[in-house]
Parts: sequence; structure tokens; C-alpha cells
Amino acid sequence: MLPHAYRLIGWIVLIPGLVLGIAHMLGDYEATWLDLPVFVISEPGIMAEDKWFELSTNNLTDELAGVMLILGLAFVAFSRERSEDEFIARIRLESLLRATYLNYGILLLTIVFMYGSAFFMVLVFNMFTILVFFIVHFNLALAKARRNLRTDEEPYQG
Repeated sequence: MLPHAYRLIGWIVLIPGLVLGIAHMLGDYEATWLDLPVFVISEPGIMAEDKWFELSTNNLTDELAGVMLILGLAFVAFSRERSEDEFIARIRLESLLRATYLNYGILLLTIVFMYGSAFFMVLVFNMFTILVFFIVHFNLALAKARRNLRTDEEPYQG
């Protein structure tokens, strides 16, 4: 587990990454200062030869957004709570299991019922959703457990 302080760093990285990703996906935004030479392992050519192991120029807006999203989500998801104990570890494990089930359930439905560019878009989102589902489930389960703990500790008002 990462130290608790990484959670704040995760949110600081996640939010701009999300804004950048949405701007790129919905508005075709590309930062011109991110037009950079990059090393290409493989790039299929359109009306030209395929590129293998060479330098090419590419706009890295979508890559930057993706890296920021993955790092931000991972830092938020895998940072310790202030008081991490076995109970929280169990909630964390159950949340990860349920997030995995949900993520791959959606992927299976997508494989069967979606085609073309819609299928590709779901695959792109699917890279991030397992962490999103985990964070949501973990925080809801943790809040429920804390709420139940508080009500159990209150004195009887009978």
C-alpha cells in the first residue's frame, strides 16, 4: 500500500487528467506544445508502409491524459487509510473483487453486443473503469461500515 499522503497527490493528478481526457475525447482538443518526436514500436501506416522501431512525430495529449488518469486513480485507490487495519483490508479486497467482476462483466457484454468504433471506445474506458469501480465501491462500503459502527456504539435511548 502507498502512504496515505499519496491519496491527495492522486486527486491532484486525477482531476486535471480527467479534464484533459474529456476535452480530448469530446472536443478533439490537442495541446500544440505536445507535438513531439516519439519512439514508435509499431504504427500502422495509412496509404504508406507500417512503421516499426523508429522516430515519429505525434501529439501526446491523449497519452498524457491516460497516464495522468491511471496514476491518479492508482494513487487514490491504493493509498492507505489513516488507520488501516484488517477490517479495512477485507473491505479493500472485497471491493477489488467486485470491481473486477463488474468490469469484466461489462467487457463481456461489450464483446457480444457492440461493434466498430463503439466497441473501441468501451475498450478505452475499460482501461480505467476497474479502478473507478474499486474506488466507488470501497468508499461506499467503508462509509457504510463506519456508519454501522457509530450506530452500534451509541447508548441505548429506550
